[in-house]
Amino acid sequence: MKRIAIFASGKGSNAENIIKYFKSSNKIKIQLVVSNNSKSEALERAKKSGVKVFVFNKIELINGTLLRVLKVHKIDFIVLAGFLLKIPKKIINAYLNNIVNIHPSLLPLYGGKGMYGIYVHEEVSKSQDLETGITIHYVSEIYDDGAIIFQAKCPLYRNIKAKEIQKKVHKLEIKFFPRVIENLLNVKN
Repeated sequence: MKRIAIFASGKGSNAENIIKYFKSSNKIKIQLVVSNNSKSEALERAKKSGVKVFVFNKIELINGTLLRVLKVHKIDFIVLAGFLLKIPKKIINAYLNNIVNIHPSLLPLYGGKGMYGIYVHEEVSKSQDLETGITIHYVSEIYDDGAIIFQAKCPLYRNIKAKEIQKKVHKLEIKFFPRVIENLLNVKN
């Protein structure tokens, strides 16, 4: 049984989708949802699904408290699903090639510090790109710079608004993120 911790800071729709996807799995269990935001909807969504939650602050992320919590819960794999803080080197080293993130663009386009959520879609809209998508990648010490695992694209049209782009990209996230996680963990079994 592979135990996953989901890190989330916001609404938690991806976290909830992943929890539902693996609910009946006998190989993969969502063990824990953690957040730096006590008001994150991801925490409520997790609780409703019977998943344990843990709220931490930036100091606890850096000083090793969160890493100890992950070890206590025997976490094998970490999924960042709308998590906004940089992962410290201690956690990256402890979970080398076992931390993945989803980014709402086709990296290396529109990645880096401050590029998340609607901010990414606004840049795509301003640039008049004719396609965008998602990138699932390993987490490194640099924002959105880890090795790319998977990308999926969707077509756009001229003058499309950021909110419309966000809806198209979210559909890709919901469709592909759990499947890619499952494939990664099946490779490691």
